[in-house]
Amino acid sequence: MDEKRLREIYGPPKQKAASKILDKLDKHCVNFIEKSSFVIVGTLNGQNIDLSPKGDPAGFVKVISDDCLEIPDRPGNNRIDGLLNLVNNKFISLLFFIPSVNETLRVQGEAEISEDMKTRQRHSLKSNTPKTVLRIKITQAHLHCGKSSLRGNLWNSDNWPKSRPVPTLFEMIEDQTGIDCEIKDENKIISQYKKELY
Repeated sequence: MDEKRLREIYGPPKQKAASKILDKLDKHCVNFIEKSSFVIVGTLNGQNIDLSPKGDPAGFVKVISDDCLEIPDRPGNNRIDGLLNLVNNKFISLLFFIPSVNETLRVQGEAEISEDMKTRQRHSLKSNTPKTVLRIKITQAHLHCGKSSLRGNLWNSDNWPKSRPVPTLFEMIEDQTGIDCEIKDENKIISQYKKELY
C-alpha cells in the first residue's frame, strides 16, 4: 500500500478538512482547551508509541500563548513512559476532549520537561505541586469532527452499559501477572484512587 493507492481508494481530502490545520491556536482552540478536562498525550521513542490519559478540572492545561501550552504531570504509577520518550524525542501529540461535546481538538508540537518551581507552582492544585510540567511549543492544531463519537455513542448515556462490562483493573492484573491483588472491589479501588489523585 502506498499514498497513490490510498488516494485512489479514498479520493482527495475534503476542502474543509484540508484547510482547517493551523500553525498556532486561535480563539476557538483556546476556548476548547480551557473547557477540556481530559486529554490523551501521545509520545514516541522511535520504536513504540505511548498514549497517556491526563485529566483534571477543566482548564488544567494552561494556554501560555498562541503557540505554547503547559500540562502538569500528576501522580501516577511512576512508569513515566511518556516523559522518558520525551527525553530523546521531543515530538508530542494531544487529543482534547470535552464531556458531552462530540468534536475533539488535535494539537501537535515539541515538548520539554520543566522542573522550574515557578512553572510547577502555576499548576498547584489542592496544595499539591506537580513534580514536573510539560511545556509544549505548538506546530499544528486542528479541530476534528464528531462522527466517531456519534458512531461510538460516546456521550449517549442511554447506550452505556448498565453495569461494568469488564473485570476491575486489579482482577485483570492478577490474571495477567499471577500477582495477588488484595483490593478487587470496584468501589474500594475508586476509594484508593481518590486518595492518590494529587
